[in-house]
Amino acid sequence: MISMVYDLTSLPLQSLLRPISEAGVALARLDERVARSPVGEGWIERMHFADACASLWIDGELVHLEDLVLHDATKDIRTPTHELTNARDVLRTRRRIAAQPSGWALSADGLRSLRGHAWPAASDGAASAGGRNGDGSEIEAAEAGEGENGDYNRRDDEFAAIDAVLTRSDAAIEQARAPSRVGARERDPLVYDLDWDEDERLEEWRGVLRQAQDFPAVLQAIVVLDAWNEIAVLQHASWLGRLVCASILRQGGVTTGAHLAAVNLGLKSIAVDRRRHRDRETRLLAIAGGLIAAAEIGLKEHDRLALARKMMERKLKGRRTSSKLPELVDLVMGRPLVSAGMVANTLEVTPQAARRIILELGLREMTGRGRFRAWGIL
Repeated sequence: MISMVYDLTSLPLQSLLRPISEAGVALARLDERVARSPVGEGWIERMHFADACASLWIDGELVHLEDLVLHDATKDIRTPTHELTNARDVLRTRRRIAAQPSGWALSADGLRSLRGHAWPAASDGAASAGGRNGDGSEIEAAEAGEGENGDYNRRDDEFAAIDAVLTRSDAAIEQARAPSRVGARERDPLVYDLDWDEDERLEEWRGVLRQAQDFPAVLQAIVVLDAWNEIAVLQHASWLGRLVCASILRQGGVTTGAHLAAVNLGLKSIAVDRRRHRDRETRLLAIAGGLIAAAEIGLKEHDRLALARKMMERKLKGRRTSSKLPELVDLVMGRPLVSAGMVANTLEVTPQAARRIILELGLREMTGRGRFRAWGIL
């Protein structure tokens, strides 16, 4: 068994004091600005998309923002790629963490749920048990019709269907509670390293988290993220550590509400040779620089959105009360891009009317495509 000890006794605190202070101040200033802003909700949603794309970029994959927006709205213009599917997973995980209490992602249940290690096996177990009751006999309530005598009781049919659902739920719960090593032995060795003990690595990382729990929030987030990368907790979801880092900042009060720091977006601006340097001090300073960059990028994006909203609101003056433009403004502020189909579905208008009011509002065509076009704020 390979030791994966991450030492916290020799942290370069002297060189980290100034960067973590600047990062904390910058992130707190951004959070305060967003909390009181009329474009705060739209800014948060845009950061979800931008951070998901940046996460794939950090891992060496390229996902276009417009493709992710259309995929999230189920308006894909082509078959989704593996990278796009991963970006959607990052996007949904960010939203899920933001919707939960601040400490949920760091709890045992939260990590187990986010890790998603046992859930595929649970789904398989539920599927295999889906048509059987406790004694192994087939349950055919969903397909049952009238009996031979024609006196089949519909209420019994409903109860049987409920029993089937409860049986599948119990099977899924039992499978999820089973040790994850059982599922690991069934994994494809061409895809997974079967000697990669994620449980052991996760426990080692949680030990670092416990040791760092008394650190200031920014320092704790930086150290815990570096430990996640060095221990290499998960084989195929290294991006989860960066979201946990953002959750630590939220739990520590540096960011509040539904705002998760766009850690990926900030780290994207840091040179890869600094982020993956062999010297720990260089890596820690790089992560601190990424947090500062995330705050700066967030402030610039917020100011751009606030200015754009003021300019669009000028075009609403003198409009009829039945005008769809105010609804379009809200939709555009909440999404990096919108397509004619998205506008038509949300505003309940025809695609032709959607394109007309888009041009009336003066949105910028962002994709340059002939058929599948999307618009955004200038």
